[in-house]
Amino acid sequence: MGKTVKPYQADGSKKEQVSKMFDNIAPSYDLLNRLLSLGIDRSWRKKAIRLLDPAKAKTVLDVATGTADVAIEIARQLKPEKIIGVDIAQQMLEIGREKVSKRGLAEVIELQLGDSENLPFESNTFDAITVAFGVRNFEDLGKGLSEMQRVLKPGGKLVVLEFSRPRIFPFKQLFNLYFRYLLPLIGRLTSKDPKAYSYLYESVQAFPDRENFVTELGKAGYTEASYRPLTLGICSIYSASK
Repeated sequence: MGKTVKPYQADGSKKEQVSKMFDNIAPSYDLLNRLLSLGIDRSWRKKAIRLLDPAKAKTVLDVATGTADVAIEIARQLKPEKIIGVDIAQQMLEIGREKVSKRGLAEVIELQLGDSENLPFESNTFDAITVAFGVRNFEDLGKGLSEMQRVLKPGGKLVVLEFSRPRIFPFKQLFNLYFRYLLPLIGRLTSKDPKAYSYLYESVQAFPDRENFVTELGKAGYTEASYRPLTLGICSIYSASK
């Protein structure tokens, strides 16, 4: 299951360090996402959410919700009765709440401070669960996947969006140069936390992507697990059922 990569060379759990990192970069997070992905991340989110059936997704949990981009897109596309977003970074949630309020979605979207490995919900609660760019930040991937499976209703669906490693020559080599050197440089110039975008590259390299992540989903009790690469393999959509 890949080695553990933490944002900082310091004592403390990965969970604590990830929370600190995202609190540090929260004010510039959305802008940097748009710039560094050339806006492609929006289309990735839309494609992931289209895998959910509006008729079967009345209650949705968005794990690692961050600034609520996915929760807001779920509300737009699926019109569910309730969306709960959880995240371990309070500053990200504060920005997310402002966005939710401006769009008049406060009655539908509720954002909570919460840990993916210890979700504060009863078993069999949600029709669907989404995670965008969050599973590689779990301290214990297996525990996080199992915990989401616990709160998912029987027949419910999990959809995960996560960075993966391109395999096509020469795009693989070019993208690695960009991801390893140029992206962290841009991040250092525009973010309060120079380590955050180096961690992004390191965490993607350590993450068990594609077939390996499908295997992890199976170990956690999911069925019908599959994946689909996007944009020459920069990102992948995973889906699975309970």
